[in-house]
Amino acid sequence: MSALLTAFAPIWMLTAIGYAVGRGGLLGAGAEAVLGRFVFHVAMPAALFTMVSGARPGAFANPSMVAFAAGTALACGLGFLLSGRLFGRGTADRAIGGMVSGYVNSANLGIPVAVQVLGDASFVAQIILFQVLLVSPVILTLLDSGTESGTGTGGSAVLRRMLTMPVRNPIILASLLGLAVSALGLRLPHALAHSCELLGSAAVPTALIALGLSLHTRPVGGEATPTGGSGPGRAETVLAVALKTVFQPLIAFAVGGPLLGLPGPQLLAVVLCSALPAAQNAFIYAQQYGLDTRAPRDAVVASTVVSMATLSLATWALGTFGT
Repeated sequence: MSALLTAFAPIWMLTAIGYAVGRGGLLGAGAEAVLGRFVFHVAMPAALFTMVSGARPGAFANPSMVAFAAGTALACGLGFLLSGRLFGRGTADRAIGGMVSGYVNSANLGIPVAVQVLGDASFVAQIILFQVLLVSPVILTLLDSGTESGTGTGGSAVLRRMLTMPVRNPIILASLLGLAVSALGLRLPHALAHSCELLGSAAVPTALIALGLSLHTRPVGGEATPTGGSGPGRAETVLAVALKTVFQPLIAFAVGGPLLGLPGPQLLAVVLCSALPAAQNAFIYAQQYGLDTRAPRDAVVASTVVSMATLSLATWALGTFGT
């Protein structure tokens, strides 16, 4: 438990600092939007480019990633479906609903948890690649097609927007550039690589500060209600958190254990990483596409709290039964 507390502490502290800054009005009324744009258009692309360019894309082609991908696909897909069926959400909001249901906080939480509990973060690196190169483009495509920026008259307009989205979207563009650098075996000049690394390191703390700000300021895309209102509804948050922290790791366990027969350490890594909370990227994406940020905000915060228990339970259960 102490290892998990050590891993979670920075997330809670930075979010609390963001809330305090928002409550004190230190950064002004538009701080949340400005920080969100900085993360989405500048810092996060730099971080993704740095990670992808230094990794091998083929690293996630293994049975452990099959089990993790199965849990991710089912959780995201169910979250997407139920957001529309149960809560009447549109395509873009359903994409965010799917994201908070299955997109794990792999970088700033997955790495320290893996190091503390598993003693090795190599599997988390594969998850980062999988989410960046495969899951994110799908979510961003749904967001683009489901918002005003993605509407068009006729199939040709839709096709044109889909084909040009890698150029228009900084997240996908940075990932593709990093993939090209990795595939070609290029080595960037030290000054350029170090600059991207420094800029990318600002993505996570800035996103957490923006998340904390949103707990006090008026949410983007929502109704003009002050913080502390009813928000999108508890049922929607409970569903997303249940899918993320319970359903996803159970599917990963079922696929990795009975179906694939993964060895104990690999199965533990798959289940533990699947039980990680929702990534704050969902909040940033919703904010940048002009959606109601209350639902992803509440799901990210709640899943981060609940995952403390589910991560501890998963570690204890798999260790107890000798897997």
